[in-house]
Amino acid sequence: MCTGRVDLTFILRALMNGNDGVFIGGCWLGECHYITEGNYDAISMMYLGKKLIEHIGLNPDRFRMEQISASEGIRFSEVINDFAKTLKALGPLGKTEGLDYDDLRTRLEEVTRLVPYIKLAKSQKLASRLERGEEYDTLFTSEEIDDLFDDIPAYYIDPEKCRACMMCRNRCPVKAIDGDRSRIHIIDQEACIKCGTCLEVCPPRFGAVAKLCGVPVPPSIPEEERTIARKSKTEVREIPVAVD
Repeated sequence: MCTGRVDLTFILRALMNGNDGVFIGGCWLGECHYITEGNYDAISMMYLGKKLIEHIGLNPDRFRMEQISASEGIRFSEVINDFAKTLKALGPLGKTEGLDYDDLRTRLEEVTRLVPYIKLAKSQKLASRLERGEEYDTLFTSEEIDDLFDDIPAYYIDPEKCRACMMCRNRCPVKAIDGDRSRIHIIDQEACIKCGTCLEVCPPRFGAVAKLCGVPVPPSIPEEERTIARKSKTEVREIPVAVD
């Protein structure tokens, strides 16, 4: 499988499953077997992934990627043995870092849920095609990742403006919006991946979706107040008649 197909969620899921580390071996830059040059995508993702696990308190050395060709069997063996020694020295996942298992799993689950947002926010850097491998060392900084998590947006549907048009509900990629044609829509903040699709597709004439940064999301409207009364198309209009 091309290393370009290895998603950040795969790495985080491997750690959530209790693995002490993750290793990826792929083609050398400029020697991709496919026209997609997926190994460039993989190395960008790897450096971002190392910063993400460092952000939640894990040693970034638990995640490693090496460029190894199929003919470099001896080097492959040496690299794997070296990585195994590194993991042995680090010990079980979270133990050296002083992290409780349940707390660590919660942190990993939270970052995993935000992967779509993170990839959108860093899409330009993830698409980088740097000529030298060492240039990737400074592609992402710890301060940059800290700021990324500090500025995570939230999306909120204003019940006063929502007309239950179903546009946001139908286009949400993770089905995080509840509602129908007669009920004001509500975003499930736990399921929301912060992609902003709801904001993009909400008709301008309604402007019901707001992007919130640095402020708490208002509480959801009570269920009994969500119903929208619509006039029937067959409703008979009363026409005033002039009386002589």
